[in-house]
Amino acid sequence: MAHEKNISKAVIKRLPRYYRFLGELLNQGVTRISSRLLSEKMGITASQIRQDLNCFGGFGQQGYGYNVNVLYEEIASILGLDRQVDAILIGAGNLGRAVANHMEFEQRGFRLIGIFDENPALIGQTIKGVLVRSTDKIEPFCRVYHPTAAILCIPKTVTKEISDRLIDAGVKGFWNFSHYDLALNQKERGIVVENVHMSDSLMTLSYELKTLLSEEN
Repeated sequence: MAHEKNISKAVIKRLPRYYRFLGELLNQGVTRISSRLLSEKMGITASQIRQDLNCFGGFGQQGYGYNVNVLYEEIASILGLDRQVDAILIGAGNLGRAVANHMEFEQRGFRLIGIFDENPALIGQTIKGVLVRSTDKIEPFCRVYHPTAAILCIPKTVTKEISDRLIDAGVKGFWNFSHYDLALNQKERGIVVENVHMSDSLMTLSYELKTLLSEEN
């Protein structure tokens, strides 16, 4: 198996798609599939699928294809979905509440153990069974429960201050929904960051629509 630290970000970003499509195949009762058929379903070339999976050892058999359940479980293991990382969410406003309520953390390798906000009106409420605490309580909470990851649903203006506090408190990974790009060189400090920009995705759609409509005219 290739050393996973040397695998490109592009390959890693395709793994959740493989996992999602394989899950759908399992729900349909499909037990095995060729790279060609998987290619047709996913819109990725068969050679790309084989190349991606060979980064982790292959998993396919000549003339048989892939055992859907085995491949599904292998990708879950590669993604770390077979373990539970304790996470906290900072920001219990509309976005934070939506993320807490609708993201299936346990099926994605995480367990939400704490929620924090600075709004007195929200402190003391529960969201999906998790108590909302004051942001003043972040450090004492981390000393007791040692969360590994943090989800940031907070304003851009406070993101650096909050993230620095969390790093000092031992948090290693950030799923960042704020409009502040946490430095991507954090790996030098043993920190990993996934910046999420929904507005970027919407603007990409705008570009694609502009291109499509200009071709039609």
